[in-house]
Parts: sequence; C-alpha cells; structure tokens
Amino acid sequence: MASKISLKTKGKTPAKGSKGSEERSVAQFVKEWSTWTMKKAKVVTHYGFIPLVIIIGMNSDPKPQLSQLLSPV
Repeated sequence: MASKISLKTKGKTPAKGSKGSEERSVAQFVKEWSTWTMKKAKVVTHYGFIPLVIIIGMNSDPKPQLSQLLSPV
C-alpha cells in the first residue's frame, strides 16, 4: 500500500497571496515526507542488517565458510 502525498489544504480556501498557509502546507509536506522516509529506512535497516554483516564477513581476509559465519560458536 503506497502512501500518497498531497499538498491540498483542508478547510477554507485561503485568500490569494496568503503566505502563512503556503508555509504551513510546505511544512506539512516536509513532515509527511520525512515520516515516510524514516519508516522506509527502518524497514530497510531491519531486513538488511544481517545480510550486510554476512556479506562483509564473506569478503574478509581469512575467507570463512557460510556455516562458520552462521554458527554461534
């Protein structure tokens, strides 16, 4: 389910040249965008950390086997 970002303001339509509502809509857009970005970064970090560690471990100098990387001992 993709989130849709809209710059439309709710409520009464502001008069033309109203700078306060324009700044508010931009601030709302930035807030929604940063929230969406942080949610996606959390998911990427959650599912990507262990594979990243395994890949880095496989490319280290003593070249361990995959079973050695995954075993707790």
